[in-house]
Amino acid sequence: MAKARTQFVCQNCGTVHTRWAGKCDGCGEWNTIVEEDPMGGIGAGPGKVPKKGRPVTLTSLSGEIEEAPRIPTGMAELDRATGGGFVRGSAVLIGGDPGIGKSTLLMQAAAALSRKGRRVIYVSGEEAVAQVRLRAQRLQAAETDVLLAAETNVEDILATLAEGKRPDLVIIDSIQTLWSDTADSAPGTVTQVRTGVQAMIRFAKQTGATMVLVGHVTKDGQIAGPRVVEHMVDAVLYFEGDRGHHYRILRTVKNRFGPTDEIGVFEMSDSGLREVANPSELFLGERNEKAPGAAVFAGMEGTRPVLVEVQALVAQTSLGTPRRAVVGWDSSRLSMILAVLEAHCGVRLGSHDVYLNVAGGYRISEPAADMAVASALVSSLAGLALPADCVYFGEVSLSGAVRPVAHTAQRLKEAEKLGFARAVLPSASPDLPKGTAGRWSEIESLPDLVARIAGSRVRAVEEMDGN
Repeated sequence: MAKARTQFVCQNCGTVHTRWAGKCDGCGEWNTIVEEDPMGGIGAGPGKVPKKGRPVTLTSLSGEIEEAPRIPTGMAELDRATGGGFVRGSAVLIGGDPGIGKSTLLMQAAAALSRKGRRVIYVSGEEAVAQVRLRAQRLQAAETDVLLAAETNVEDILATLAEGKRPDLVIIDSIQTLWSDTADSAPGTVTQVRTGVQAMIRFAKQTGATMVLVGHVTKDGQIAGPRVVEHMVDAVLYFEGDRGHHYRILRTVKNRFGPTDEIGVFEMSDSGLREVANPSELFLGERNEKAPGAAVFAGMEGTRPVLVEVQALVAQTSLGTPRRAVVGWDSSRLSMILAVLEAHCGVRLGSHDVYLNVAGGYRISEPAADMAVASALVSSLAGLALPADCVYFGEVSLSGAVRPVAHTAQRLKEAEKLGFARAVLPSASPDLPKGTAGRWSEIESLPDLVARIAGSRVRAVEEMDGN
């Protein structure tokens, strides 16, 4: 009798090992390797009797193209993040930290679709039916026709979904609790997660129902389980937020049927999530206009302009190595800005601690924030507050030059709508609005920006002496 083969799979990244080890060679995590049976579940080896394949129909690239039909939820921020609503027959994966509001968001979306006459099924694998009902009552969703089930077995869930009328939306909360009879591993392992997700995706493609899967995240902020799950689904959304702040951001990182750089902004309250139509007002709500070291950055999130305050604190240090602390921005990019300021602008920060923070817990990823960060640093070092009605944006190169960025007109329009009369931006910026050239200052290099801030300080001192 042949000896049963076994393999050892990392539960964090899915790397397969020939023998057990304390540390995974793929991701470097400790004590994540578990022995599994390779003959069960997706990715298993061939059985004793190979199945004969059947020919499939081949077609050409030319032909009629039908736009993917969508199901708008009625929640504008959720529809914005998904590209206009859920696509029929698609699989959407939503990840986020525990307690951030994933279940609340999906319950509100399920209730909104149910009020429109859609058939919605909510399958909870982590909570009992009574617990889900309590949340529904708090969110004023108990009166809707959302169908509820508390089950974790994949075969039982699929049999339930196959009964009756085809559902328009199915919510599985969460994929880490699913387990299948075809896999011998424990729930939450790589094999079980892949098996369950593939079965749910197959049901969505065959029936046209939209499948929304909730995924846990690791300490690094990535969705737990094998990364192949993110490749299997059609869209991946991350629900982000800081426990110390009341806002939440739904960020799209993958979308086969829409843009991948859109965000939806929500505000957490006692009665659930409230949509924030103008997030700039939220991030600038508690701004101190007279404090030095604060600059307003006009950024872009997909097609949406967002204004956020960048705060910097430059303080003399008594330590041999000064500290560099960053919250909401890339620390490597801060090091680059500090080096450019010292090399090309003569701003000496080697004996100062530098602290940088993006107000409201917001995270900035685009390089257009370079000029706002540099302005905040120089302002804090000089002890001079920047103009309260001015916004900053532009990318800084290693040579000290300021490079233009995209969507200049949209950034300026958003700033004007919120009462900002001036802007500091790169010279030769594209798509500048005509007829208002005196309202902004075009900067060619970072030394010009430093000289502009230093010149405003000199003018302020002269005005004080004159008085």
